[in-house]
Amino acid sequence: MIEKPFAESFTAEWIASWNSHDLDRILSHYSEDFEFSSPVIVERLGVPSGKLKGREAVGAYWAKGLARRPDLKFGLRAVLTGVSSVVIHYTGLDGVNASEHFDFGADGKVLRSSAHYG
Repeated sequence: MIEKPFAESFTAEWIASWNSHDLDRILSHYSEDFEFSSPVIVERLGVPSGKLKGREAVGAYWAKGLARRPDLKFGLRAVLTGVSSVVIHYTGLDGVNASEHFDFGADGKVLRSSAHYG
């Protein structure tokens, strides 16, 4: 079961790492072979499944996004906990509402995450 203190600590560090634009810091939250899905992957990369797997592939994708948007800042709206997951609701690019779902492994690293945009 995900405990609230873990979820809040993870969320604070996750938001801070994105706002720092430090890719290594961002990727430190994820397992080596984690899977990320996003509608933006479909739009920008033309990958029909909307999924990328592994820190290397996702890191390359995120590096391009960070370079494209040096003004990127996330603002926390809510943290929700589940059995082995956390959902973070935040404001993203240009104030757009966004939520991200994270499934965690026993080591506390993210195994899967999926982004959702308003």
